[in-house]
Amino acid sequence: MTKRLAIDWQAKAPAPQPLRARVGQTLSSVNPRIVACAAALLAAACNYERIPRQPTIEEEPRLASTVHMGDRAAAEQLVSGFYDIEGGGWRWTQKQFAVMLRPPVGAARNGAVLELHLTVPAPSIEALKSLALTASVGGSTLEPETYRKAGEYIYRRGVDARLISGGAVRIDFQLDKTIAPGASDLRELGIVVESAGLVAK
Repeated sequence: MTKRLAIDWQAKAPAPQPLRARVGQTLSSVNPRIVACAAALLAAACNYERIPRQPTIEEEPRLASTVHMGDRAAAEQLVSGFYDIEGGGWRWTQKQFAVMLRPPVGAARNGAVLELHLTVPAPSIEALKSLALTASVGGSTLEPETYRKAGEYIYRRGVDARLISGGAVRIDFQLDKTIAPGASDLRELGIVVESAGLVAK
């Protein structure tokens, strides 16, 4: 008799509800305003669009002290007067050309040395007989150099500390003459440059 009562009690006990049903009952008992706010926040999170972080002044790339003509990443330091890269590592110049360089450490106190690695092409000497190159920094003209033979050269001049200030120095170059545009090349051609830089003394 006792056994039968136990079985009858188990049969009358309510069957456990599925988890989904219980969750639904729990949510239904929550304040509708809270549910609406939670849904709105979830929708906003799904539609969130990441705003690209703008670089700060501190994150801007530093200028290079030496610019290699074959390095496209440093092309922004070529202010004017340069043509596109040729031969993988050099550029023709115009009669006037300029670069922006970062002074080396200690330059504001000790000054620096300007180095322009260049080539005077044979056709230039054949047509012009000679070429004179002059550089200027901060309005001060450096000693010129005259080339009468074709070949590779380094135009090297000291730059006084008083001409160097801040994190960038503009160097302006000028040739006394160039090859004029012609049928074979419509460009004004000066010299060929491989690199320009300021090095520590």
